[in-house]
Amino acid sequence: MGVWQSYRLRLQRKRWRIRAFRKRRELKQVANRTGQIRPEDILLFSTLRNEKVRLPYFLEYYREMGVGHFVIVDNGSNDGSREYLADQPDVSVWSTKASYRRSRFGVDWLNWLQRKYAHGHWTLTVDPDEFLVYPFCDTRPLRALTDWLDASSIKSFSAMLLDMYPKGRLDEQPYCAGQNPIEIASWFDSGNYSIARNHLFTNLWIQGGPRARVFFRETPEKAPALNKVPLVKWDRRYTYVSSTHMLLPRGLNQVYDEWGGEKASGVLLHAKFLNTFSEKAEEELDRAQHYAGSVEYKAYAETLKDDPQLWCKWSEKYINWRQLEILGLMSKGNWA
Repeated sequence: MGVWQSYRLRLQRKRWRIRAFRKRRELKQVANRTGQIRPEDILLFSTLRNEKVRLPYFLEYYREMGVGHFVIVDNGSNDGSREYLADQPDVSVWSTKASYRRSRFGVDWLNWLQRKYAHGHWTLTVDPDEFLVYPFCDTRPLRALTDWLDASSIKSFSAMLLDMYPKGRLDEQPYCAGQNPIEIASWFDSGNYSIARNHLFTNLWIQGGPRARVFFRETPEKAPALNKVPLVKWDRRYTYVSSTHMLLPRGLNQVYDEWGGEKASGVLLHAKFLNTFSEKAEEELDRAQHYAGSVEYKAYAETLKDDPQLWCKWSEKYINWRQLEILGLMSKGNWA
């Protein structure tokens, strides 16, 4: 990268940090328990709307993994999500009815809260339907991973978004609060993925899976990105650029290759496709608050008219992280 382009990225990062500072005015404090945060705590940040049915399992999953405190932005929920979160002793909640789209899809709000509360902490940024799986997660807590990353002077950890889905119609099995959604959405695509390198931000751009195969089969290049960098040793100088797909400084995006081999990486099991999906897709299409004029939700709405099944004869049933490593969807790198 040339000197001028590098300078432009530094300016862009500064502008986004200033933008996040201004967007703080849109956030209303509901329950601020950040005074409880300990220096060694792993933090989780998320933006959500109307996800109450998912929250009991989501919180329990990450508590058991080792998250010490949750920092949540509720974007105008009317299903009791905000009230439920405010009652949780390890959750701090901010609320806003401002435009999700004009906050760069929630990135500005979280960048501000991360700048204020996450400096020096390992920070996990995920949605309520995303569940991190990493090497040895069945026997080692998240703290073991972050300790190893610290010892290896690695500041960011990637996880490919893996769309999970049921066998049969999406509405055949109702999801209940507190249930592990992977009990229902236990299948995934194992091989139909494309990878390209973004030379400006130095990250890999991954597309494919059931959304490209079913919802974007005519235009797979418009399918949602699956590359994520959800786990970062946060510094107040950092900023997410586009969701958790990439960050600045851009060195944080170099999460796959290293001299002599590949870096450790994980998977985010994405449990979007439950019986609640059709209603959620209609709501988000009406709100028109998503990327590129909600093109993703337009594709969902159009295809869902025909009651599609995402399962096909090439689908794989999820077993554990070792299966995902064998399939090449994640790696333990040199973490032994």
